[in-house]
This record gives sequence, C-alpha cells and structure tokens, in this order.
Amino acid sequence: MKSDFNRIFQSDRDFNLFSLAGLFAGVGAGINTSIFNNYLSDVFKLSEDVRGFLEVPREAPGFFIMIILAAISFMGDVRIAMVGMAAAGLGMLGLGTLSPTFAIMILWMMMYSLGTHMVMPVTPSIGMTLSNQDSYGARLGTISAFGLSGSIAAYIYIFIGFNFMNMSYQTAFITGTVFYLFAAFAIGLMKKSGPEVRKVKFVFRKRYTLFYVLAVISGARNQIFLTFAPWVLIKVFDVKPQMFAILGMVVALVSIATRKLIGKLIDTRGERFVLTMEAVLLFAICLGYAYSDRLFSTAVAAAIIAGCYIIDNSMAAVEMARSTYLRKIAVDLSDVTPTLSTGVSLQHIASMVIPVFGGLLWAAIGYQAVFIAAAVIAFLNLVLSMRIKIVE
Repeated sequence: MKSDFNRIFQSDRDFNLFSLAGLFAGVGAGINTSIFNNYLSDVFKLSEDVRGFLEVPREAPGFFIMIILAAISFMGDVRIAMVGMAAAGLGMLGLGTLSPTFAIMILWMMMYSLGTHMVMPVTPSIGMTLSNQDSYGARLGTISAFGLSGSIAAYIYIFIGFNFMNMSYQTAFITGTVFYLFAAFAIGLMKKSGPEVRKVKFVFRKRYTLFYVLAVISGARNQIFLTFAPWVLIKVFDVKPQMFAILGMVVALVSIATRKLIGKLIDTRGERFVLTMEAVLLFAICLGYAYSDRLFSTAVAAAIIAGCYIIDNSMAAVEMARSTYLRKIAVDLSDVTPTLSTGVSLQHIASMVIPVFGGLLWAAIGYQAVFIAAAVIAFLNLVLSMRIKIVE
C-alpha cells in the first residue's frame, strides 16, 4: 500500500509540475502570439506573398520533427520537453535582441519554432502517461487550461505595455524568454520520465492511416488561419498588438471553459463526435472570413472576422481528440509518441506548402479566396472525421 501511495503522490507531483510548466510556457506563447505578426509588419514591412513564403522556414522544424525526436528519443519525453522549452526561450531572445536583418531573424524564428514543435507531440504523451484511460481528455484539458491561464497573463501584460507604457518588441520578447526558461526549470524538477525511453524508430502502420490523413488536413486548415487570419486583421483592418492582446484574452477566457468541455466530450461522446462538430463549425467560420467584407460594412465585417478569430482559436483543444484517438487504437503504447511526432511532421507538409499558395492567391485575387479554399478543406475534414471508429 505504501508503494501505491508513493506512486500516486509522485504522479500527482509530476502532473502539477507539468501543469506549472504549461502555465509558464503559456505566458511565453501568449506574448509571441500577440506581437509576432505586428513585429513582422512593422519591422520588416512584409507583403502578403512574402508572408506566405515565410511559413516555409518557420514550419520546417515541424516537418523534420519526426526525425529530430527519433534521433533524441533516448532522452525520454520529459527531457525532450525541457530542452524544447529552453530552445523556444532562446529563439524569443534572438528575435528580440539579435535580429539586425531579415535573414538572421529567420534563423531565430526557426529556433523558436523548433522548441515549440519539440514540445508539441510529447505534451499529450506525458499528460496521458500521468492519467488513467478514463480521464485522458479531462487531464489534457486541465494542462491546456493552465497554458491558457498563462496566456491570459501575457495578453494583459502586452495590452498594458503597448497601450500605456510604450513597450518595445525587444522587451516583450525578453519577457517571453524568461518564462520559457521557468517552464524548462519546472519540467526539470519532474522525476517521472513518462513513457519508457525508446529505441530510435519510426512508426507507420495501416491501422493509423486515418490519423495520418487527419493530421495532414488539420495542418492545412490550421496554417491558413494561423498565417492569414491575423494578417487580414493587420493589413485590412489595421489591428495593433494591444488589440490582439484583447482578442487573445477573450480567446483564453473562452478556451478555459471550452477546453475542459472538449475534454469531457472526448471522454463521454467520443473523438468522432468532437472532430465532426469541429469540422462543421470551421466550415461556417471560413465563410465568415470570406464573405463578411462583401456583405457588411467595414466595421461590422471587422467585428465578424474578429469573432471568427476568437471562435477558431478557442477550438485549438480539439487537437486533444486526435491524440486520444491514437492512444486508444495504438497497437503498442510505445507507438504513441513516435506516431504523434509523425503526425506533426505530416501536418507540416501542408503547413509549409499551403501558405505559399495562399499568399500568392491573396496577391492575385484577394484574401477572400484564401478562406474559400479553407472552407473546402474544412468540408473534407468533416467527411474524414465521420469515418473515425475506435477499433479495440
């Protein structure tokens, strides 16, 4: 009984430390989300097509993450997460203080991207290892809620700093660096290594085909919104960092509730229900982005598009459903992290290609065409999500 108590205590301690790391990382990520696109526009004066092409180097680390994580798999998931947090912090430091030219900025941007993509596939793996199968969704939802709480603090910081204190991009990036290092330290205090240290391997099984396809479709849809939704607000409606901070606060507040709700729905209604509902809602959001400016006045269109931005970002936690779907159909639990990393790499095939064509499409026709294309992708996502079955 004593050993069981120690095991439970250690598991809870590690879960709490991992949640605290998520809180700190949420601050760093929230700062980056609030200022990065304005930073590109104000400092480097990027056009729409160049902004699209910039996604190629920015997402390249995500494309290669399968190889990177396989090569360093001997470290174990927890140490990988710790190194990823530190790398993200170093990237933010470089963006804020060591980017005298556009080319050098790209290198630091890639460092930040590498760090966040190292953390991305191991986070659900660690979280589920610290949980029971009947609570996967709820526990991952709790971790996500801690991250969002950190983001709220970041958005408040950016709003006050840029609105009242004449804050510079440099100061904001340095603050993000500090919090990513705090996150790395918190993870370093964990004793549980998550899944056992694995041999280097790649996992491709027919059983996981639908997961892989959904990952590609998700990557395509996500990247359109990630790249062009804020760019529309900046270039068409002249939204500043402090306004993105307000939008971010709304997103985070809404998401704290929606992430817990999504976690509960995963546990009670299943992954198919959650992913299908997401696809339906995203189709409507795409149409909102595409047609609001044509159907309404500029002020009303800006409000509708801002609303679409909030709703879309509030549903980011649906990614949990893909992770829990994989865990439930996994042939071997040691497949989970390498398959998640494979999914991230496949997502980034779309993430690197789609923004290039999106930027060219915007330059040639207009931003509305980009979101009409996104609506087609959302419909395809709906069709595929309806094919999900949990095969025991």
